[in-house]
Amino acid sequence: MKSLFFFILLLIQGAVYAQCSICTKTAQQLGEGPAEGMNTGILYLAFAPFAIVGYIGYRWWKNNQQG
Repeated sequence: MKSLFFFILLLIQGAVYAQCSICTKTAQQLGEGPAEGMNTGILYLAFAPFAIVGYIGYRWWKNNQQG
């Protein structure tokens, strides 16, 4: 049940802006299309560290459940 909820959350995407002030200013100068691509790239690069930390935390939690 938890995994189904997780996958539903992954399918629902909202407008997320993950830019610092310098990136926002640069994106405004590029125009609408390249700015969206830049924002998507930032989100893509931010996903990897969160996924790694989440996996390590999950494994740690699973190992502590058995003890």
